[in-house]
Amino acid sequence: MTNPVRVVVVDDSPSMRMALNRILSADPEIEVIGLAPEPHAARAMIRELNPDVVTLDVEMPGMDGLSFLEKIMRLRPMPVVMCSTLTARGTEVTIEALRLGAVDCIAKPSGNSLELAQNADHLRKTVKAAARSRVGQSGSAAPTRAAPAGSSFRNVVIAIGSSTGGVEALFSLIASLPADCPPVLIVQHMPAGFTAGFASRLDAICAVNVVEAADGMPVERGTAYIAPGGEQHMSLSPGQARIRLRSGEPVSGHRPSVDVLFRSVAPLGAGAVGVILTGMGADGAEGLLAMRQSGARTLGQNQETCVVYGMPRAAFEAGAVEHQFSLSAMPEAILAACRS
Repeated sequence: MTNPVRVVVVDDSPSMRMALNRILSADPEIEVIGLAPEPHAARAMIRELNPDVVTLDVEMPGMDGLSFLEKIMRLRPMPVVMCSTLTARGTEVTIEALRLGAVDCIAKPSGNSLELAQNADHLRKTVKAAARSRVGQSGSAAPTRAAPAGSSFRNVVIAIGSSTGGVEALFSLIASLPADCPPVLIVQHMPAGFTAGFASRLDAICAVNVVEAADGMPVERGTAYIAPGGEQHMSLSPGQARIRLRSGEPVSGHRPSVDVLFRSVAPLGAGAVGVILTGMGADGAEGLLAMRQSGARTLGQNQETCVVYGMPRAAFEAGAVEHQFSLSAMPEAILAACRS
């Protein structure tokens, strides 16, 4: 039996610390070794106990979670999972934390036992995936300057899927695309309520327009569309250049699902480029294979630059990935595929 994942929980709420402790300790593969009420106590625990993973509250007295995360990632990089209350401030800080290198974010349940139980499995899986992640090794340095506009691109649609580590990757990737690039459809696994803020943050730094997708939106050159988190699947309407959002059961364990997006653009054949980035699980592998079999160009992030080499590995092993690239090389690889 492998050693359990050793976790320090940091949260200023005693009830939330106890709830997270109960949820995590229910898994024999996880051991909670410390419960810290604020960052100063957490710093001492981290130094003394050397945990595999830290779960970190976003908003705390004295030093907020973002400031503490900056210190962790600068002085002692390690896997951190953010636990956020779904408020405007909490969402904004969580997205910034993911950009800075936090492995993933978990939306805090409102507190009743049913909601805690519904989120327990996801929390445990996220913590165990974080323990296997490659923190500080993604090579996703500051975004490169966007390629100049005016390049000659074919009439194609770019479809991108990502999960754990994907926020940081997308900040690097989308900021490197030129203002006139083909339309980009993105499914990033995030809790409901986070994607609007994520799209807004991306839009502020990118040459392309970045929006949270809405049903019926026209798919236009120079725009990236982020699938809303948690409630609906995003696809490309058959025979129409429009966004389609539909409710439905999770597919490949997720809603929105990368597989749903990829399958919807597969009929475009050579008129589509599929990209699968860092993430836990296998969502997107079957859809990307359908794209490749229909004649689309398909690209995957390589193991060395993934925070979690799960989704790209599953797609590669299924024969869905035509070529693998580092994150830093991915923007030009996508643009080359759009020109060829």
